[in-house]
Amino acid sequence: MTTAQFDCQYCTASLLGKKYVLKDDNPYCVSCYDRIFSNYCEECKEPIESDSKDLCYKGRHWHEGCFNCAKCNHSLVEKPFAAKDERLLCSECYSNECSSKCFHCKRTIMPGSRKMEFKGNYWHETCFVCEHCRQPIGTKPLISKENGNYCVPCFEKEFAHYCSFCKKVITSGGITFHDQPWHKECFLCSGCRKELCEEEFMSKDDYPFCLDCYNHLYAKKCSACTKPITGLRGAKFICFQDRQWHSECFNCGKCSVSLVGEGFLTQNKEIFCRKCGSGVDADN
Repeated sequence: MTTAQFDCQYCTASLLGKKYVLKDDNPYCVSCYDRIFSNYCEECKEPIESDSKDLCYKGRHWHEGCFNCAKCNHSLVEKPFAAKDERLLCSECYSNECSSKCFHCKRTIMPGSRKMEFKGNYWHETCFVCEHCRQPIGTKPLISKENGNYCVPCFEKEFAHYCSFCKKVITSGGITFHDQPWHKECFLCSGCRKELCEEEFMSKDDYPFCLDCYNHLYAKKCSACTKPITGLRGAKFICFQDRQWHSECFNCGKCSVSLVGEGFLTQNKEIFCRKCGSGVDADN
């Protein structure tokens, strides 16, 4: 470049003996460069001149002295920071404002540290421990009881019931029959082996039976309709000598009036109200 050519690209003023800035291999005087090319600071809205340090983050620019935490105003130069809603925050302010709090110790879970989540709550990894042995649970299977979490071995040792049928631990749910715990899938009809957990059932000699099996194997039959008498839901039935009747079937064999709570007469296997029974005797 000759002396005649060493002029400001914009205002053409001589740059000999003066400070200048090269832009795309073209020289500019400081004044022209700052006016044409300087970025504007996000904080103070003033141009960041060529003799100032320009700090850039995601297309936004700051003076070095303006690059501060939006909450505590401490400098972020050469320090870790995070952005929230276009605000820059130091790690501490970001943690206090945005990070989860540990359900156990109530302290902030710092960004970048490992946290455990369970049922909508968060723990430090070192705070997420078994209530009994105090060992970290991590990602291992766990069982909750009341307000505590337990590793499976501790839960089984401290609380678990064992199924009366398979003798294995019942970790959740289950039913009780004759004061004994059962897995739902183990509580089966002693006759046909179908599951009874959501079925009506009857008991015979401490064994559970579905209604079909119980009626077929053990239920008394009504002397009138011959259907099984189960006594379910408080249903009443009548016994006389070696015979049984449903309450609604215990009627006069002649006029069909109900004999429940009334006097009656018998002849052979028939039952009659007193009026009809007297007539039957007279006929004979």
